[in-house]
Amino acid sequence: MEVSVIGNPQTRLCRAELAYRELGFRFGSVVISGESRNKVTFLSQSSNFKDLSIRCSSRSVKCEAVVSDGVPFLKSTPNSRWLASVKLFVGLPLDTVSDCNNVNHLKAITAGLKALKLLGVEGIELPIFWGVVEKEASGKYDWSGYLAVAEIVKKVGLKLHASLSFHGSKNPGIGLPDWVEKIGEAEPGVYFTDRYGQQYKECLSFAVDDVPVLDGKTPMEVCRGFCESFKSVFSDYMGNTITGITLGLGPDGELRYPSHQHDVKRSGAGEFQCYDKHMLSALKGYAESTGNPLWGLGGPHDAPAYDQQPHSSSFFSDGGSWESQYGDFFLSWYSSLLTSHADRVLSVASSAFSGIGVPLCGKLPLLHQWNKLRSQPSELTAGFYSPNGQDRYEAIVEIFAKNSCRMIIPGMDLSDEHQSPESLSSPESLLAHLKTSCKKQRVVVSGQNSSAPVPGAFERIVENLKDENAGIDLFTYQRMGALFFSPEHFHAFTVFVRNLRQFELTSDDQAAEVETKTVNIGSGSGAPSLQTA
Repeated sequence: MEVSVIGNPQTRLCRAELAYRELGFRFGSVVISGESRNKVTFLSQSSNFKDLSIRCSSRSVKCEAVVSDGVPFLKSTPNSRWLASVKLFVGLPLDTVSDCNNVNHLKAITAGLKALKLLGVEGIELPIFWGVVEKEASGKYDWSGYLAVAEIVKKVGLKLHASLSFHGSKNPGIGLPDWVEKIGEAEPGVYFTDRYGQQYKECLSFAVDDVPVLDGKTPMEVCRGFCESFKSVFSDYMGNTITGITLGLGPDGELRYPSHQHDVKRSGAGEFQCYDKHMLSALKGYAESTGNPLWGLGGPHDAPAYDQQPHSSSFFSDGGSWESQYGDFFLSWYSSLLTSHADRVLSVASSAFSGIGVPLCGKLPLLHQWNKLRSQPSELTAGFYSPNGQDRYEAIVEIFAKNSCRMIIPGMDLSDEHQSPESLSSPESLLAHLKTSCKKQRVVVSGQNSSAPVPGAFERIVENLKDENAGIDLFTYQRMGALFFSPEHFHAFTVFVRNLRQFELTSDDQAAEVETKTVNIGSGSGAPSLQTA
């Protein structure tokens, strides 16, 4: 196969190899090809920005990466120079490996990884689900699908950040292991439960961390076995291809209670998830130990429902129950289980991965909804609380520091400007607060964007990454898929990457004619031979 790279040879866009063995991108039922199956176009040819497109000819088996000049770059400033040191990763689709341990969209993902390598992306993030690896029985691991992906990443020349996910996901339909779900059917108390008896079955209740509910083992013992198996099986990749590991800490991998359960719109502040039998038992014991046994019968009775605004009832109002002696009792207990859970998981992981030289990470949510209210109710229902107006995140950050763990903070694409006034939300102020808390405890921060597209996302991400005081050294953009490779989005992403990398053109570069470099990488039938013509 012959690859022609047309454009400025001084940019990193022209240093990386690009080899495509398929003539189109297909994710599910969506085709990400351009005008025909013989042309894969990432960016509009008529754009005023620098365009990147892939042109393939089926007759000559020739693939061209076409780069035209004209992209505006950030001016070099002391702050913007920090951007060049930020490592950029891109998340793979959640269903990269199916629940049957098959690699989905293999050819499309391989082609996509090569495109990212061409752009100068450092690596990719791979979600690894407990429900896929240990699906059939306790201690029976099958890593084959994820090993295949790791080998592809290695061959392309990218780094890999592994996210060990101990939760399930309705989208793309990967649950907890089959044997765990069977236990849950017989013993529903292992799941988080709200006051209506609704269960959240995508992760286990924090109250069973040290309870032998999984075929005689505790969830922490199962977690340790999973981590040790991963370490052993992927030992050849550790420290070279695998450069980071994230531990799932709760719903969607984040450290929080599933306070919204099935409420997608999140119109309210969520509800307390303390009604499974193990949580109620823990609450009862705590109430008796404090001399208030009647407080241990259940959660707050005057808290609003999922679809009610937080100030519609008395609990979260100024002077409401959350500020009472009972409120402090309940919220202190509720948040202590969250903090203890984080400590257990991170301690197990720190022990299991000791000595491999790969940093560990955990992810916090960005609970910015309703945070202009004094009670900041979205934080309270998710498990973040501290009495007397103290920093609600201090205890959590201390746990991360104790276990030498980095903190992943999402929502770095969000701005106050684009929030609904009715939500009383300020993601910018909360993000600044979290970064300050981490800096005090010398906890390294890694960034992510939110899952849904938002206006002005890339500009906001750049502003956050320019903050040298926060010391963000790694950013993961979520997530590859049909939308990611659409012409409009991939165009914007290319400009974003180049702004991070500070590819400033000289006047000579801008005046020069377009140059062509051809790289022969084989015909596809044999081993690639890298030669520059």
